Amino acid sequence: MKSDFEVRRSGHFQEEQNRRALNLIYVSAAKLRSRRDWDHSQRSKPKSTALICPMQAEEDEELERSSIDGSSDFISDLPDECLACIFQSLSPGDRKRCSLVCQRWLVIEGQSRHRLSLNAQADLHPLIPSIFSRFDCVTKLTLKCDRRSVSIGDEALVLISERCRNMTRLKLRACRDLTDAGMSAFAKNCRSLKKLSCGSCTFGARGMNAVLDNCPSLEELSVKRLRGITDGAAAEPIGPGVAAAALKNICLKELYNGQCFGPLIIGARNLKSLKLFRCSGDWDKLFPLIVERVTGLVEIHMERIQVSDVGLAAISNCSNLEILHLVKTPECTNVGLAAVAEKCKLLRKLHVDGWKANRIGERGLIAVAKSCPNLQELVLIGVNPTKLSLEMLASNCLNLERLALCGSDTVGDAEISCIAMKCLALKKLCIKSCPISDHGMEALATGCPNLIKVKVKKCRGVTSEGADWLRAIRGSLTVNLDIGEQLDASASDVGAQDNGVEFPPIVAGQIGVPSIASSSTVRSTSFKFLGLLGGRSFVAGTLRRLASTNGSSRS
Repeated sequence: MKSDFEVRRSGHFQEEQNRRALNLIYVSAAKLRSRRDWDHSQRSKPKSTALICPMQAEEDEELERSSIDGSSDFISDLPDECLACIFQSLSPGDRKRCSLVCQRWLVIEGQSRHRLSLNAQADLHPLIPSIFSRFDCVTKLTLKCDRRSVSIGDEALVLISERCRNMTRLKLRACRDLTDAGMSAFAKNCRSLKKLSCGSCTFGARGMNAVLDNCPSLEELSVKRLRGITDGAAAEPIGPGVAAAALKNICLKELYNGQCFGPLIIGARNLKSLKLFRCSGDWDKLFPLIVERVTGLVEIHMERIQVSDVGLAAISNCSNLEILHLVKTPECTNVGLAAVAEKCKLLRKLHVDGWKANRIGERGLIAVAKSCPNLQELVLIGVNPTKLSLEMLASNCLNLERLALCGSDTVGDAEISCIAMKCLALKKLCIKSCPISDHGMEALATGCPNLIKVKVKKCRGVTSEGADWLRAIRGSLTVNLDIGEQLDASASDVGAQDNGVEFPPIVAGQIGVPSIASSSTVRSTSFKFLGLLGGRSFVAGTLRRLASTNGSSRS
C-alpha cells in the first residue's frame, strides 16, 4: 500500500511528464505553422536567383529555414503511438483542437479515439460511413437523441455495428425508433459487448434477449424505462441467455414490469451488484429465489420498490454483502434491518432513507452497531437516531469514516457532541435539516481528530459566525455551510439515489460534423455532500493557446 507521500510524489511526477509533453506539442504546433507560412512565402518569391546560382539558392533556403526553426522539431520525431498516448491524456475539447494542427495529427487523433458520443438523430444515418472511417477504432459508443427529435432506426444501428465489431460498451438514450430486429442484428455483429446501458428506448424483451443470447462477455447491464416490455402476466421473460455467466452488475430503473428480468437475475450466478429503482411488482417473492442461486452478491440497492422484512430476511443470507441501500421502502422495519445486520457481518456501507415513516430507528441501528464492526459509511435520512444508538455505533464501529444525518428530528447538539467525542476515525460529516446550533459545532473543534470535512445544510441554528469560528480553530478542516430554506430531506441530496451503471466520460465526437457529434454528460454518482471537488486539468490553458495559434492551419 503506497503512502500518501508516495502517491503525491507519483502524481506530481506524472503531472510534470504531461506538462513536458504538452510543451512539446505547443512548440511543435508553432513550428509547423511557421514552416507553412515560410513555405507559402517561398512559393510567392521569384525564382530568378535559382536560375543563376542553384547552389547559393539552396544555401540561403536552408539558412532561412533554420532561422525559423531555431531548434529541432522534437514532436515530429515521436512515433505515432507516443503521440496517440499524449492525445489520450487530453480532454475532449483539447483533442479536437489538436486535430486541427496538421494532417498527421488529424489522422492519429482519429485512429486513437476509442470513445465517441453522437447525437443520434435520424440525419446521422448518411454520415455514419464517413464518421467511422475516420474513427475506426471506437470500442465505447454513446448514442443519445433529444426526446423531441426522431432518432436513428434499425438500419443505422446495424451499419454502426458492422463498422464497430469490436465494440465493448454501448449507451443508448431516447433511441425510440430502434426495434427488436435492430437490436438482434446489432447483437450478432458485436459479440464482444461488455457493457450495455439503455434508457427511454422502445424495443422490448425480444431485443434484450437477443443481446443476452449473443454477447457472452456482457458484464454490466443497465435498463431504464424500456417501453417495449409488456406489463402483466403476458410479459415475455428476459434471460438468462449465455450472458448470465459473465454478468456482474444489473441495474433496473423505472420499469413497469421489472420482474420479467427475474430469470436473468436468478441465472446470473456471478452477480455482484443488484440495483432496483422504482420497479413495480412484489419483490418479496423473488428475493428468496435470487439469493438461493446467487450467493456472491456484494451490493444491493433498493429504492421505492415493494419489499418488506420478508425480502430483507432473504437478503440476510447474502453473507458477502458489503453495501446495502434501503431508500424509501416503508415496509422495511427494524426487524428486517436487524436480520441483515446479524448475518451480514461484512457490511461496510449502509444507506437508509426512512421516508420519515419511523419504521427503522433505534433498534435497527443498535443491531447494526452490535454486528457490523466493519462499517465505514452510514447515511441516515428521515431516521431518528438517539444519543444511545449513536454512541454504540461510535464505540463498536471503529472504522466509521463517513457519516450523514439528514432530516433527523432527534439529532441535536448533544448527539453531535457524542459524535465528536466518540467517532475517532470519522473523516467526513454531513448534517442536514437537523436541530443543531453553534454549540454543536463547537464540539467539533476538539473532537474527531481525523475529521477533514464538515458540511452543514439547512440547519437554522448554525450561523456563519459559528462556521467561521470552527474554521479558525481547525485550520485544516474544510467547513461548508449552506443556510437555506428548511425542506424535506431526500435520498438524492446525499447521493443515496444512484444513477445506475454509467460509462466513463465519453469523448466528444466527429470533427467536421459538429451538428451530429456531442459531448457526453457524466452524471455524478459520488457521495455528493462528502465528496471533494476535483480541479480542472492543467492542460486547458496550454491547449487553448495552441488552438489560437493553429486554428487556421488545418491541413
